[in-house]
Amino acid sequence: MAFKLNHLDLVLTAITLVVSFASFQWSRRSREKLPLPPGPRKIPILGNLPAMPTKNEWIQYHKWCKEYKTDILHLDAAGTSIVVVATSELATELLERRSSIYSGRARMPMIKELMGWDYVFGLMDYGSYWRKHRRLMHHSFHPSAARNYEPHIMKATHNLLNRFLKYPHSPVENLRHLVAESILSIAYGINVQEENDPFVKLAEDAVAPLLAAAIPGTFAVDFFPWLKYVPEWVPGASFKRKAREWKHLSLGLLDKPYQATKDAMASGTASMSFVFESLEKLEAGTSDDAYQEDYIKRTAGTMYTAGTDTTSSAIANCILALLQHPEVLAKAQKELDSVVKPGRLPDYDDQDAMPYVTAMVKEILRYRVIVPMAIPHVLSVEDEFEGYRLPVNSIVVPNAWAMLHDENVYEDPFKFNPERFIGSDGKLDYSKARDPFHACWGFGRRVCPGRFMAFSAVWIAVASIIFVFDIEKFKDEKTGEVIEPLDEQDNALVLMPKPFRCSLKPRSKEKEELVRRVVLLERT
Repeated sequence: MAFKLNHLDLVLTAITLVVSFASFQWSRRSREKLPLPPGPRKIPILGNLPAMPTKNEWIQYHKWCKEYKTDILHLDAAGTSIVVVATSELATELLERRSSIYSGRARMPMIKELMGWDYVFGLMDYGSYWRKHRRLMHHSFHPSAARNYEPHIMKATHNLLNRFLKYPHSPVENLRHLVAESILSIAYGINVQEENDPFVKLAEDAVAPLLAAAIPGTFAVDFFPWLKYVPEWVPGASFKRKAREWKHLSLGLLDKPYQATKDAMASGTASMSFVFESLEKLEAGTSDDAYQEDYIKRTAGTMYTAGTDTTSSAIANCILALLQHPEVLAKAQKELDSVVKPGRLPDYDDQDAMPYVTAMVKEILRYRVIVPMAIPHVLSVEDEFEGYRLPVNSIVVPNAWAMLHDENVYEDPFKFNPERFIGSDGKLDYSKARDPFHACWGFGRRVCPGRFMAFSAVWIAVASIIFVFDIEKFKDEKTGEVIEPLDEQDNALVLMPKPFRCSLKPRSKEKEELVRRVVLLERT
């Protein structure tokens, strides 16, 4: 039956539409009248761009928050609205409870459009395309599934111990090899060479410029996207040449290990891995539309990209902290010696019985934040918070460093102190100090999906290193003079310690022989 409106219906409908439109306009204008969050004074056109920090920006943002007595800071970078979130409570409210509008990613022209990193799903904008990649990652690396990859991590850790026997003074280089070996094995089933492995070198060469370029303000094209169209030969456009060279590396990181796995599958020599299992499900005709070859390839490339420096940075930072705190090392070694049975190296079954070692790893994640600013989110619609207007398309930057050094949450926050997580009964206790997991892995729907596997990798590496080795400051071979380790970080999205020297000495001949025996057994 046809539906007809009478004259009264038409009048009422028209009035309703007029009132609704007027209400919307009034609400929009009222919101526009709301002030922006506090922040430093802005100048015409450039806003705060000239004052934006070029390194250690989390510290400057923290200072501005203190200066303006605010937990939410507003900056303007030549028309780009930036909202800095300084506390965990505020991050929970915006990035967790309002995650449907705070889960976007910035355009990042330099990284995604010029350098070719658009395949990294951690950098993809929020939506169905991103969700499919995320679902693939979750299927393989949720807490229960992640345990399937523990043998890969254990083998790489034992190889790390063997490398320290050969190269006892080069922790950063050894740790980078460990992480590359772990991820290549887990993602692709590739066994790396002990020396000069081409995949390890490819990862190091490709990821370093990515992490540097990811810092907001590093390249002007991120604020003025039209610059991407400037010819490479124009003075000042050297970023175009750099991007072209770096894109070759980023695409090599995506294509080469993936193709190696496909070749191994074709020849029947492939080892179990994320790519192998995912391609088998695809061939078996799974109903999950996330299992498509392009998605599998990109997700594996994301794992390789995201995990290289983050894991090695955490372990290297722990070694640096133990060099300055031998009393913490001694206490952790005592716990390990009381738990690990003779003739064995530590394994995951020991973890529950070693709360102090776990507290030590948690403390390093808090004390030396690996990603101090987290990866910025983007606000998809205009929002309001506590009387402030938060503009649409604002880049929302969680200051994880500030959250994990908040004196209201952590007593004496600039002190390395694993005891803060240990209760009076000697067990883990987060009632005195909050578990740093609340801020060290990202926020909301963009939290790191590989965090469980990453923590496991850091934990077993740290436990194994300090079980086998004493960690001491390096001494000059001629003079015997103690050389203080270089404690400096590369300024990048991930804070990786610059190479430093120390001495890792086997605690006993028995432990040294145990490492060699275990490694030999695993290789045969």
